[in-house]
Amino acid sequence: MNPNDPPYAHLEPNWQGRGMLRHAQIPDQIYPWLWDRASLTARLKSACRDAGFSVRLLRQGWGRPLYSEARLLEMRRGGRAIVREVQLLCGDTPWVFARTLIPAVSLRGPARRLAHLGDRPLGEVLFADPRMRRGETQVARLLPRHPLFATATRGLVPRPGEIWGRRTLFYLSSRPLLVNEIFLPGLPRSPR
Repeated sequence: MNPNDPPYAHLEPNWQGRGMLRHAQIPDQIYPWLWDRASLTARLKSACRDAGFSVRLLRQGWGRPLYSEARLLEMRRGGRAIVREVQLLCGDTPWVFARTLIPAVSLRGPARRLAHLGDRPLGEVLFADPRMRRGETQVARLLPRHPLFATATRGLVPRPGEIWGRRTLFYLSSRPLLVNEIFLPGLPRSPR
């Protein structure tokens, strides 16, 4: 931890790039999901098939990013962003908890429509836009002490001891947004 980090920074997962983690550290079932660069929405729809894929909007509105999220987005301290939290479900089973942050400065031009998605999958919109550019992806193991773990697993019974997630910077017309995708226990082994 950096000595300049605020005292609560230790409550966040240790997000790391691909070169920092060994394959053996990550459960085999999750590994292909974490590093795939295609649309997660499209892959989930394919894996779900007959049960029916859907998006459940949990929360969307102005909020403050977590410390590491703000740093990654290069936001000023105290900056605000649209925070969108959803579950991606197969039938009634949540497979992924997704948390998207769109800084106020990014809500110009074509990105404005992202603030009004409702229960539409963000991935469908991003991957259909030729102006979208995918940036860095980081991976982390989330534990019960992390606030993001508590939010992602709310309502799950039994609660897992750990979960894995990834976060990716995307750029739409050169403006950043951050997508956290937390993989939940009901997620099947990757079809690829």
